[in-house]
Amino acid sequence: MEMALELVTIPCLSDNYAFLVHDVASGATALIDVPEAGPILAVLKEKGWTLDQIWLTHHHDDHIQGVPDMVVTTGAKVLGAKADAHRLPPLDLVVEPGQSFDFAGEPVEIIDVPGHTVGHIALYLPKSGYAFTADSLMAMGCGRLFEGTPAQMWDTMQRLSALPPETVICSGHEYTTGNARFAASLEPENPALILRVAAIAAAREKGQPTVPSLLSDELATNPFLRAHLPALKAAVGMEGASDVDVFAEIRTRKNNF
Repeated sequence: MEMALELVTIPCLSDNYAFLVHDVASGATALIDVPEAGPILAVLKEKGWTLDQIWLTHHHDDHIQGVPDMVVTTGAKVLGAKADAHRLPPLDLVVEPGQSFDFAGEPVEIIDVPGHTVGHIALYLPKSGYAFTADSLMAMGCGRLFEGTPAQMWDTMQRLSALPPETVICSGHEYTTGNARFAASLEPENPALILRVAAIAAAREKGQPTVPSLLSDELATNPFLRAHLPALKAAVGMEGASDVDVFAEIRTRKNNF
């Protein structure tokens, strides 16, 4: 059985995460998003790794502002969405949804995940089972709809929920405690949610990240993946409503929570 690429989660800024993936055999290393350079460079030095590529998910400053320093220091090539090239740092490689590229002998699939922004992409490595979703699907939540529509984000949630349930969801922020409180306000009797809220609290008590998370856990507890379920529709008093209207109501409630 092939070994998955090594995955390292790096806390940055006040509540962001960057991720490194590393192939032991070839030494190839890629970085997903660059909130700031310092913590990432420290991990690279500690591991003795050379950074080859930087993959960007979307244009928000807290995901790209460390790119110039990282490129100057490491010489890594920068990859991002063609549709967002005008508002990303200079790109060496452009990709579009539906495409894939090779990294260390593993395909990396580009998934269109609009909603938080309209040019947002996720990067999915099916052999290793990692999905870098940044601010689309998040641990216990989803990103605010700064540019996209509820219909776009609901389509994104469905697209990501169709990945294998064992997929490791690598999202962009430590928002899980607040997201869990909101989820519990909608489904207080959900057994999986009760257990997960306790596990999140225990992890944060020890200063441990709650990211990444398993898609199977998101499917069982994340209200933004559950808007099509009768129990969630009943919880918001919208039993006869469309899935996207229920999703929009949940997103509005979270904004005001």
